[in-house]
Amino acid sequence: MKWPNLKHLHYLVTLYEEQHFNRAAQRCFVSQSTLSTAIQNLEEQLGCQLLERDHKTFIFTALGLEMVERSKVLLNTANELVEYAESAGNWQAGKLKLGIIPTIAPFLLEGLIDRVGQSLPQLNLQLQENTTSNLLKELTSGELDLLILALPMDTPGCKQMVIGHDPFHLVAHPEMMKQLPSPLDYSALPKNSVFLLQQEHCMTGHAVSACGLQHKEQVSALAASSLFTLVQLANSKLGLTFLPELALKSDILSHSQLVSFPAEDKAYREIGLVWRSGTTRVKLFRRIAELLQPLMPIPTL
Repeated sequence: MKWPNLKHLHYLVTLYEEQHFNRAAQRCFVSQSTLSTAIQNLEEQLGCQLLERDHKTFIFTALGLEMVERSKVLLNTANELVEYAESAGNWQAGKLKLGIIPTIAPFLLEGLIDRVGQSLPQLNLQLQENTTSNLLKELTSGELDLLILALPMDTPGCKQMVIGHDPFHLVAHPEMMKQLPSPLDYSALPKNSVFLLQQEHCMTGHAVSACGLQHKEQVSALAASSLFTLVQLANSKLGLTFLPELALKSDILSHSQLVSFPAEDKAYREIGLVWRSGTTRVKLFRRIAELLQPLMPIPTL
């Protein structure tokens, strides 16, 4: 059996991502004809059609799409193999590309960096902050190795490890608190009174679900881009918000007049690690989880 060339599989995946031969060739630092010939050779070698071509256009066949996904797995494994060899087989060394969402990053990164520096001094930690959907795409494509996300979240093809619970707290100006019913009933909150993050931030969904905010008319149309903006909006006395304890412990309210108390029913989001199912670096990821555990509001490991 003749094995497919990993470089040709890389060309195939890049072509799928770019959906354009010239752009894919530029990304791979080869000519367009070289990339096109490599794809044709791959089809001949595998004995199947990967692309349907029509003059200057093309689409991937169903089998071609499946080959792209399987090629990603092979390329990720090959990349891990090279990095493992470069670190002389030391799982505590090498490069770790870590992605983290904006509603967690400001409150965990400093502590994580310090603890990794002390416990894993040979590890080259490379960090990226982005939204959940973007991070998951980069994890699947192999651009990232490990994610710190808020859960629950659907992560097909990946493993999850919950490392902590992050309770939600109701946050409002004292004058706003006086206007709220006692005992607090979320369904009785005024219309447009709850400030939340923009929809691309997963914390919005977690807060709505965990805190039982089922009435859309309660949520303000003015959505924030960060937790710090939520603090400013709530401090304006125009409404209230829900913040995770992780942010409160970092004194996010220190320059405001806001007060907080735990959300009803002990509502919380989970914080966890996510990695590709086929990775060979689980031992390292579990060590990262151990380093993160003391930083969690409520550890679960």
